[in-house]
Amino acid sequence: MITKAAVLYKIGDPLVIEELQIPELQRGQVLVKLLYGGVCHSQLNEIKGFKGEDKYIPHTLGHEGSGVIEKIGPGVTKIREGDYVVLSWIKGPGLDAPSSHYINSKNGKKINSGAISTFSQFAIISENRLIKISTNLPPDKAALLGCAVPTGAGIVRNTLKAKEGETIAVFGIGGIGSSAVLAADLMKCSKIIAVDIHEHKLKLAEELGATHTINSKRDDVVASIKHITGGIGVDYAIEATGVKEAMELAFSSIKDLGTAVIAGNLKHGEKICIDPFDLIKGKKLLGTWGGETKPERDIPLYAEMYLSGKLRLDKLITTKYGLENINDAFADLENGKVMRALIGLLQ
Repeated sequence: MITKAAVLYKIGDPLVIEELQIPELQRGQVLVKLLYGGVCHSQLNEIKGFKGEDKYIPHTLGHEGSGVIEKIGPGVTKIREGDYVVLSWIKGPGLDAPSSHYINSKNGKKINSGAISTFSQFAIISENRLIKISTNLPPDKAALLGCAVPTGAGIVRNTLKAKEGETIAVFGIGGIGSSAVLAADLMKCSKIIAVDIHEHKLKLAEELGATHTINSKRDDVVASIKHITGGIGVDYAIEATGVKEAMELAFSSIKDLGTAVIAGNLKHGEKICIDPFDLIKGKKLLGTWGGETKPERDIPLYAEMYLSGKLRLDKLITTKYGLENINDAFADLENGKVMRALIGLLQ
């Protein structure tokens, strides 16, 4: 069986669309027909080499998507052929299958692939990266439930457990940041402050529930947040830009005993600097693993919230691209033109 897929051959180079031979399924592996794949900064960092040495080149990419089960391998029990699923990098129940590799149809070269990849027409996925969902959920919205929504909304709901009346600042209004704004609005936070360098993203943040916006290119972020909160700072800050200065500002913007969560990725080797005296005042700096999401619990819940009109995912999707235009999608992501771009793989 042959599939078209986007392959990274060299750091910094455009992805190449190749025809790949799909190998036989191993224990715990599932063949999925992809519908949509989400374009995330994490993959952009891989392409640019910001994560450090890449030992697996050439390889496929993509870690959130939607699809239909084409075939199941030995030992797979939680899903069946024909099931409609979300694909997520966040591990859930099921077998944790080994990585696989494809073969380039033209030259026989081995192409590596991890437990999940979503920038292809068909892909071999580990059972524990698949979550069955309602067929009523449109496939483009379903793709967002693989990373952007569970991470962004999960930070608000699971990591911080934000409560009604509390205040929050979100740094970076991309897929994760916009999902965090949506969740903060659902949790009835009293002040939801969106911080970004792009006016069109700040405008969208207002539509999603932000009560205040700050353009960090123009305004003093910490001073503005202190002004909005009566001089004390926010209860919570979420950093989703992957920029050193934004991480430091997020920590500086929280009040004493407040909490900042870092969701973005710095370039390999970069570090942030904080004043340790802030820690003595009870400020907390946390990391997050996919918003502490439990996929089998949270992803169907987000799907139901969308179907009931509570979770407005439509506005998060700014542009859809075909697989042949995937490099344009990453260029637009890097230039801040899109919130969440999707690669359409419908056949």
